[in-house]
Amino acid sequence: MEHKISKLRRKLKGELDRERYEHTLGVMYTAASLAMCHGADMEQALLAGLLHDCAKCIPTKKKVKLCRKYRLGISDVEYQNPSLLHAKLGAFLAAKKYHVKDKEILDAISSHTTGRPHMSLLEKIIYIADYMEPGRAELPNMAAVRGLAFQNLDECLYRILKDSLDYLKTKDLTIDTMTEKTYEYYKKKLKKEEDEWNRH
Repeated sequence: MEHKISKLRRKLKGELDRERYEHTLGVMYTAASLAMCHGADMEQALLAGLLHDCAKCIPTKKKVKLCRKYRLGISDVEYQNPSLLHAKLGAFLAAKKYHVKDKEILDAISSHTTGRPHMSLLEKIIYIADYMEPGRAELPNMAAVRGLAFQNLDECLYRILKDSLDYLKTKDLTIDTMTEKTYEYYKKKLKKEEDEWNRH
């Protein structure tokens, strides 16, 4: 396993810019820590964390071209914000280029940007690790998110989704419907009141 990770790291170092590579390592180690904490498979967490952004540094036009070529389906929101494509394209490349056959790992890469309802344990871990790895800018509520991540993954997910949607709305940015669906799903699952965080 160690040999496999080292080999992939060397390969990725040539594919990603320095900042993205540093972020990738941060996600990989954070995912491994969360896997230890929540009883997930650590090897899966390391691999998914390492490969989650493998398509991130591909130029925008090429991302679109590759998604068309491999029939990966591009939504209207993704046409407006092509950076979202790196998740589904990343899952495709993880299988094709990096020879990952584990569907759970591929699903975790695919859903790490928007989330989705009914996420698996590994998907939650990668989504959360990507948001809160140590190199991330200090976003609002980051300390609370990092604390929740090691206590309750669903509560943590809900907090991230709510903060992300609030941010996108204040900036008047396009919101992917999947992020909204994911937020509504975890809000319902946790029986949250809309204004609960506002009362604190």
